[in-house]
Amino acid sequence: MSIFPCWRQVCAGIAVRQFKSQWDFWNFQNAVRGKLRYIRRPEQDAFLKTVLATSTTRKVQLDSGLIFWRAQLGNDWMEREQDGETYKLPCAHPAARMKPLRGQASEGRANARGIPCLYVATRKETAMSEVRPWVGSYVSVGQFKLFRDVEIIDCSRNHDETLPYYFKEPTPIKRAEVIWSCVDVAFAEPTTRHDDTGDYAATQIIAELFKSAGLGGVAYKSNFGKEGYNVALFDINVADLVNCHLYQVKSLEMEFAQEHEGSYFVKKHYDKD
Repeated sequence: MSIFPCWRQVCAGIAVRQFKSQWDFWNFQNAVRGKLRYIRRPEQDAFLKTVLATSTTRKVQLDSGLIFWRAQLGNDWMEREQDGETYKLPCAHPAARMKPLRGQASEGRANARGIPCLYVATRKETAMSEVRPWVGSYVSVGQFKLFRDVEIIDCSRNHDETLPYYFKEPTPIKRAEVIWSCVDVAFAEPTTRHDDTGDYAATQIIAELFKSAGLGGVAYKSNFGKEGYNVALFDINVADLVNCHLYQVKSLEMEFAQEHEGSYFVKKHYDKD
């Protein structure tokens, strides 16, 4: 099933190529992060070819007319007059500011610096959460409408399931499930302004793989909320801004879960007298 009812599956074929190991993604990620990034070894090229071959079962079509949301931190200003006085009031960013500028795009999960990519979300709340606002801050939120059909790769399949690992190498089908779960987690991992750009290397390369194959984008699960999904559209002009509104953050809800394996106790406070 597609992650969204209107996203129609394009191909459900069985891939001919097979991954060699359930650890293929981690080996690839470690290699492009800390060894060679632009010159790749044969095993890394083989991994990418297998990713592309197995992606056919995750190809879906976004139909023209679909609506998505995109948020940008901050606001613009508009002037109003009252009783002979001129006031400036906050308003949403202008249309040009709601799309990335060519040559000035910042680093992202699906794009390298300077190569723009239009990141949108299926829900308004998801789009706002992805830009990491703080209480009291303004967020400009626009609705974007696709004006043509776009074929993308849906990396979000089975996102809510436990990431599978096996003590010994599983069957090729199970192996592919592990690899694609890792790809989904890598795309969905929240980004910050202080991330090392090397953290993006693996997903950027995989996104460019899809782009070079003529695909229009990649979808992945958002870690903000249970229902939200993100879509990275490679052509920033495939969607038009329909409207734009200004929001102010009134509160933030957070949920914490203790990781017991990461805890420790200061010994001197627990020594017996």
